[in-house]
Amino acid sequence: MTEESTRSAADRPPVRPPAGSTDTAGGGRTRSGLCSVTFRRLPAAEVARRAIDAGLEVIEWGADVHAPAGEPDTVRAVREVSDRHGLVCCSYGSYFRATPAELAGFPAVARAAVLLGAPRVRVWAGGIGSRSVAPDERQETVRCLREAARIAADHGLELATEFHGKTLTDTVASTVRLLDEVGADNVRTYWQPPLDVPDEQAAAGLVELGDRVAAVHVFSWWPANNRLPLADRRDLWVAALGRLAGRGLEALLEFVPGDDPTVLAREAETLRRAVDRASSIRHDRP
Repeated sequence: MTEESTRSAADRPPVRPPAGSTDTAGGGRTRSGLCSVTFRRLPAAEVARRAIDAGLEVIEWGADVHAPAGEPDTVRAVREVSDRHGLVCCSYGSYFRATPAELAGFPAVARAAVLLGAPRVRVWAGGIGSRSVAPDERQETVRCLREAARIAADHGLELATEFHGKTLTDTVASTVRLLDEVGADNVRTYWQPPLDVPDEQAAAGLVELGDRVAAVHVFSWWPANNRLPLADRRDLWVAALGRLAGRGLEALLEFVPGDDPTVLAREAETLRRAVDRASSIRHDRP
């Protein structure tokens, strides 16, 4: 009997629709959610309760504190917490950096995602920025991501790279290049506004990324990493979410001001209003 055949139905991930498809659990609708790393200091049960109380639908459980890949019993307990609160796990937030030293541990990451019921694993494209990386180092990251994608596919999972500084997905152009180089149908990218980039310019990057965006991490930082209420950059998020409307993606709140759980309801309400506004107005689409 294979490992796959011994999994319970609850442990198996949902079948992932093709990239860019709107045939998802959200019916093409943008779902609002939370990254659990936003409240690392809180137990998983409280994070889930606060997310539901704030009217959020989905969650990305982080591998650093709440759901470590090497602790399957903890991961199962987190899945039970999600199910008890009616909170859908849309992603597993791993810290896999696509290095040769980490590849042997990636099957455990994939298994943890399956236990959570997550259809997607968030990964990182190395640890060097695209302007500084040597060609051989870039190719090593590509090779490791390609192998991780193969392992993920064996578990019915999608990968999505963190869109982040000091990685090979620190710019839109480098992200597109990397996804082309990896060449796997089950690899896409997250998106978040680059630091210190004006709203219009930041949202414009979504045109080039197009259907390769799997989800977005939502926050309001300006300047640099100074955390503001989400409402202070509402125009950015209406524009960005408008470009993504109808694709069945998730907009996940991350890093609220002061790491304060009491502001979650306010930030979630701002996000929902931005989603509603974005879906009701016409935007140029890629």
